[in-house]
Amino acid sequence: MKERLSITINDYRGARHYTLHQVVKRIALALLVAILLALLGGGAALYALTSQLDELSAIQRDKAALAQTIHGRHEELRNLVSEREMEIHRMDLELGQIEALIGLDPSPEADRYERLDTASQTALEKVLMLRSIPSGWPLQQPAVILSGYGWRTHPVSGQRAFHGAADLQAPEGQAVVATADGMVNFAGQSDSDGLGQLVVIQHDFGFRTRYGHLSKIKVKQGDFVRQGEILGRSGATGSTAGPQLHYEVWHLQRRLDPEPFLEWSLSSYDELFEREGRVKWESLAKGIRQRAELLEPQ
Repeated sequence: MKERLSITINDYRGARHYTLHQVVKRIALALLVAILLALLGGGAALYALTSQLDELSAIQRDKAALAQTIHGRHEELRNLVSEREMEIHRMDLELGQIEALIGLDPSPEADRYERLDTASQTALEKVLMLRSIPSGWPLQQPAVILSGYGWRTHPVSGQRAFHGAADLQAPEGQAVVATADGMVNFAGQSDSDGLGQLVVIQHDFGFRTRYGHLSKIKVKQGDFVRQGEILGRSGATGSTAGPQLHYEVWHLQRRLDPEPFLEWSLSSYDELFEREGRVKWESLAKGIRQRAELLEPQ
């Protein structure tokens, strides 16, 4: 007969007897249940932590993408600001040059928009200036400049001399027009300077234009002509290698380069002031402004 260790427990329910084998089984079962509960709880906690980690990773990726977008936008804005600063700086320089050319002397602390208003003119003043001062081509359409303003070798005489005009390509008989309103000062044959049939127009503010090598003349001395009015027809009279128009622009007994005046228009209004600095544009603009005030309705 095997000997077994028994345990007796007495309480209000009476005496109970347990063998050691039964006690071990109960303790092992309790431990097993506790371990299973711990594993289940740990698994649930691990799952919850994994889900939170995935959510945090997704949030981190979104924030990284947002940060990249913000950084790109920041770079765009910084480049835009840099471009605007360069444009403003360039505008200040150009404005200063224009003011210097037309004789304005703004104070250094003057606001740039006030300075721009000071340098600008009304539309009426600009139109009057373009009608009173030689502007545009003396032909009914732009032409090739065969020989420009400056030193050159004369195509006929072969002598080197200063050419104070622009020789424009013009076939025989092309219409030659006045480049500004004015009075015909001369119209006829001019043999002393080799220009052949010549028309000279006196304009306002000390300007004068000369049109040489004409084949026909349509105006007479003393006629008042409007800008765009036909003066004659192109030709090859005088000392010339072929049909062309000899065109001169004068101001106060001084010949100017005609090319800036050929390209002068409303769309390129400021370019003449930048290219021709020998004219006192400020005084001239005052005269134009007074004339415009007389024409404006009261």
